Amino acid sequence: MNRKNLPLLLMLTAGAVTCVITYVMEFSMVAKLVSLFLILVLFYLFGSILKWTLDFFERQNEEKEKENTEGEGDSPEADGGEQKTADGAEEKEKES
Repeated sequence: MNRKNLPLLLMLTAGAVTCVITYVMEFSMVAKLVSLFLILVLFYLFGSILKWTLDFFERQNEEKEKENTEGEGDSPEADGGEQKTADGAEEKEKES
C-alpha cells in the first residue's frame, strides 16, 4: 500500500483546519502564523510516526506470511507426497 504521502496529507489537512479556526476566532496575523507553523510541524511528525508504524507492521505481516508459505513445504503431507513418488520410482526400477 502506498503510504508515501500520508504525512503530507495529514499535515496539510491539519493546516487547513487551523487556518479556518484562527480566521473565525479572529487571531492576529502573528498568532495565526505561529499556530499554523506549530501545527504543521506537529502533524508532520505525527504522520511520519504513523507511516513508520504502519510500514513496520506490514513488514512483520509479510515476514510471517513468508514463513508460513515456506513452512508448508515441511508439513507431513508434503513429505508423504515425496515419499510416494520415491516409492513409485523404486517399484518401477524393481519391475525392470
